[in-house]
Amino acid sequence: MKVAVVGVTGLVGKIMIERLEQRNFNVSGLIPIASERSQGEYVSFKNKKFPVVGIEDGLSLKPELALFSAGADIAKDWVPKFKKSNCVVIDNSAAWRMDKNVPLIVPEINADVLTKDDKIIANPNCSTIQMVMALAPLHQKYKIARLIISTYQSVSGSGYKGAAQLADERQGKKNSDAYPFPIFMNVIPQCDDFEDNGYTKEEMKLVDETRKILRTDKLRITATAVRVPVLIGHSESVNVEFENDYDLEDVIKVLKETEGIQVMNNGVHPMPLLVKESDKVCVGRIRRDESNPNSLNLWIVADNLRKGAATNTIQIAEYLVQKGWIGAGSKD
Repeated sequence: MKVAVVGVTGLVGKIMIERLEQRNFNVSGLIPIASERSQGEYVSFKNKKFPVVGIEDGLSLKPELALFSAGADIAKDWVPKFKKSNCVVIDNSAAWRMDKNVPLIVPEINADVLTKDDKIIANPNCSTIQMVMALAPLHQKYKIARLIISTYQSVSGSGYKGAAQLADERQGKKNSDAYPFPIFMNVIPQCDDFEDNGYTKEEMKLVDETRKILRTDKLRITATAVRVPVLIGHSESVNVEFENDYDLEDVIKVLKETEGIQVMNNGVHPMPLLVKESDKVCVGRIRRDESNPNSLNLWIVADNLRKGAATNTIQIAEYLVQKGWIGAGSKD
């Protein structure tokens, strides 16, 4: 099928192209879309080169599937236009995630909510995806009552600007394009802008998106999101309180048997260096919280550009193909 990648020259867009090729996704024609400054460039895919076009020209080429990674403002403006042209859109921004009519999908967890009529599908936030991958099977078995989350998020979560600021500061150059404070040799307890309640947008994404994916409005969640001087890989310390007591060995067994999870609980811990270019969500430091009944501590690490963004998007598309809703011979 014709596949458009919107935001193709960004960090996530480039990895979307790589993963489409590596996972042998059925692309008959690639439509790379980016802003004006990238036009004239070419994108390599399966030993062919495709010219980067503007979004209006890309829409006129009538893709059947569009993978968006271009920010919320562009998604709000253009996703409905792609939908109107009978294109299925999977959007990686925050624009549509909390729309009650738009499914928010991690395929291993809640692909069952998708239908053939869904033309806009939201990809969750990177920090949410890796966390719910570990929490969903535990919630299903033990019912989670409360979550206390602390994240340690890499600069690639801020795109090229975050990566450039860290690189420049390492070389002694001043750069505040991504963050108002230095990130090299520092941690910044602020990811995204602050809301009126004193929490950042990133922290509220963890609250709202987790509830939507796990299908429970009653789940009590509080979060603190922190930016750290790491290039790729988000880490999370998650304190889980269940409704009732649990068996620790069974928790470990459940996680080991969960698709997409790698348990690292013996000496070698999940770390950003170990997850780079992996689609696995690594879980370690699994231990009982001895200060509170029915509670558990987890350490969760994943490549935020892969499973946290590009790979999850493509897995959603693969599910749609598998169901026969897009692609050759799709069921209208």
